[in-house]
Amino acid sequence: MKERLKLPIGVESFEEIRTDGFYYVDKTKLIEELLNQWGKVNLFTRPRRFGKSLNMSMLRSFFEVGAKPEWFKGLYISENTALCEAYMGKFPVVSISLKGVNGATYEEAKGYLIKVINREARRLQFLMDSPKLTRFDRELFDELLRKNMDDETLTSSLQELSELLEKHFGEKVIVLIDEYDVPLAKANENGFYDEMALLIRNLFENVLKTNDSLKFAVLTGCLRVAKESIFTGLNNFKVYPITSAAFDEYFGFTDAEVRALLHAYDLDETYEKVKAWYDG
Repeated sequence: MKERLKLPIGVESFEEIRTDGFYYVDKTKLIEELLNQWGKVNLFTRPRRFGKSLNMSMLRSFFEVGAKPEWFKGLYISENTALCEAYMGKFPVVSISLKGVNGATYEEAKGYLIKVINREARRLQFLMDSPKLTRFDRELFDELLRKNMDDETLTSSLQELSELLEKHFGEKVIVLIDEYDVPLAKANENGFYDEMALLIRNLFENVLKTNDSLKFAVLTGCLRVAKESIFTGLNNFKVYPITSAAFDEYFGFTDAEVRALLHAYDLDETYEKVKAWYDG
């Protein structure tokens, strides 16, 4: 009897899936397409449970300094050796998820957003020991670790992280922002949309528009927020909704992927039922 890989139900870490014996539907061609299509800022909007967070984890695992080639062994992207040599493990990455920024009030939501920035700053704490950073740089970084940062520090935080990372590594920075729309959707439900939209717009404008340290950025969300002034003025901003043919096979499962998945678990006969569950 063949040994079956575990199903990664609720697992959103690419590294965990690739190292702990989970089944993985290969979406690494997304990396190649992202570089071929090239946009400075790329927004992918898809419904929940379409693999957005896992894809963002995969992008970080591929591009970030310290990437391990064995995580990608046997996957599509590993066959493109020239691309892997040029891009795998070559860039500093700032990676955040706004999924948990869902406070009932503006102050509560802002507090959650600060915690997101604190968490990413802690992940990048090696910067405090960087010989390439000055005392003033370290003082700036220290502010990003504090839970009582003011609005000016908060809205500049991702841009400043990018600048410090570029200074340390000598390479421009890739920025990944998952579930960008959650704070806005929750704010709209709870009556403080305008305040939150201004905060998010300033945060995004600093890191995505007026940021000389940016290599490129990828954002994901469930929807394009209707009052989308938060992206006003962004140059080379590309949006890929679910209705777009571009990148459509890299989110959710294709027919062939579903058949292969069912076959791996000897469930071929359930194909029509599964197809009906998800309306084809």
